[in-house]
Amino acid sequence: MERITGKGVSGGIAIGKISIYKRSDNEVKKVFKDNSKEEIKRFSDSRQTAKEELDTLYDKALREVGRENAAIFEVHKMMIDDFDYIESVENIINTQKVNAEYAVARTSDKFYEMFQNMEDEYMKARAADIKDISDRLIRVLGNCNELCQNIRQSVIVAAEDLSPSETVSMDKNKVLAFVTKYGSSNSHTAILAKMMNIPALTNVNYGDIDGKTAIVDGYQGLLIVEPHEEELEKYIKKQEEEKSRLTLLKELKGRENITSDGRKIDIYANIGGVQDIEMTLENDAGGIGLFRSEFLYLGNNDYPTEEEQFNAYKTVAENMADKSVIIRTLDIGADKRIGYFNLKEEDNPAMGLRAIRICLKRKDIFKTQLRAILRASAYGNISIMYPMIISLEEIREIKKIAEEVKDELKAENIPYKDVKQGIMIETPAAVMISEELGREVDFFSIGTNDLTQYTLAIDRQNDDLSDFYNPHHPAVLKMIKMVVENGHKTGCLVGICGELAADTTLTKEFVDMGVDELSVSPSFVLKVREAVRNI
Repeated sequence: MERITGKGVSGGIAIGKISIYKRSDNEVKKVFKDNSKEEIKRFSDSRQTAKEELDTLYDKALREVGRENAAIFEVHKMMIDDFDYIESVENIINTQKVNAEYAVARTSDKFYEMFQNMEDEYMKARAADIKDISDRLIRVLGNCNELCQNIRQSVIVAAEDLSPSETVSMDKNKVLAFVTKYGSSNSHTAILAKMMNIPALTNVNYGDIDGKTAIVDGYQGLLIVEPHEEELEKYIKKQEEEKSRLTLLKELKGRENITSDGRKIDIYANIGGVQDIEMTLENDAGGIGLFRSEFLYLGNNDYPTEEEQFNAYKTVAENMADKSVIIRTLDIGADKRIGYFNLKEEDNPAMGLRAIRICLKRKDIFKTQLRAILRASAYGNISIMYPMIISLEEIREIKKIAEEVKDELKAENIPYKDVKQGIMIETPAAVMISEELGREVDFFSIGTNDLTQYTLAIDRQNDDLSDFYNPHHPAVLKMIKMVVENGHKTGCLVGICGELAADTTLTKEFVDMGVDELSVSPSFVLKVREAVRNI
């Protein structure tokens, strides 16, 4: 028996045989070609085929892991159409008179190295995406249709690392767990594994384990290879207990989110689009605490029209009936880049032009979105939430713009409701003036991901800093408590919509603080309800 420690990034227990994931041999040979036009056409055709494959992957990811996590494949489509990337490939074909596969491989190497050497962690992470799209193009050019090895039976998949394409392409019904040598809790594999409810470990330094029986303990971060009979029996019992617990969770549907001593808290869902409504209702969420409207922009090649946005918001509002739907206005920049916005490259995008700052600089885009949201408010219980607020001046300017939009709609005889307006608390600045901000708005929602990042001065996208990134830091928890107290002083409801909302080790602390609402991924709603009812 061998016990190998790693980092548990998705909870759960899996028992089965290990299968080492082997990538197809994409070794590219340099072949001289006289007809460059033909090679450029092959490259163009491969881009079209690759985008069709990405559409299929997007649809699969949408069903299995929701719109937010599926958005990576929309990003990959945009990268395939990147002018600089295309120009580099075509230049190599024309000047060196070589095959398209070789030109893609050389361009991939050049762009990969360029991104890897960038100081900004978001841009550095794009290196893996460049490799992913380039591997796909080379595979299409070589007429190789198999992206992943065919998994014929249920196995624990072990690999050095997995790209988003590889993770989503696998049949999740045959993947017992993921084990990778590299990656972090923010890696694509970790995020997708959580959403698919598959145990996952990263940073596992394994050796010759192919075909061996093993146990993956996602809670303890353990890989146990060829376990003793006693160890196996212990984990089989744990698995059975876990299955029983999941059955009990389903019985919580229709129950109240209320503690044994009568304290109540709302549990809402975070969504990225209309496609997530089914999962939200299936898991019995009390409402939508965060509609990430930016995914309407990420999924487009141009700015979404007022009508496109209106139809999306209206559909969500109607499906949720009288339940609360909180729509967050456009939140791009930092780790979410959209090519057609033509944003400048920044040395530190997490501190740069993002979220409400873009909206206040590009009022035309902001007004279009506000018109669409206000029009949709006539069909349900909609509220508007503004991200990355740091001052009273921003709130007052936003409210002024919102009033202008209402006046326009009134003049056009277009119905709307007088919606509640709230803000995200994501910076220490917003925390420190939360009492003053509370007098201007109806509710707060604490974005703990960014609040932790800015409080600890740690880039949450930087895998090298994961050991230092501590969302349970006393400073973060004190800030949350301060926001709750200041919000309640001014009559503001206070919710949490960041990852900490789903951290059931903190649920009691949040209830004791007086938090009014927790908004989590749909798949976590019942788990948090269970935690509340056990207080």
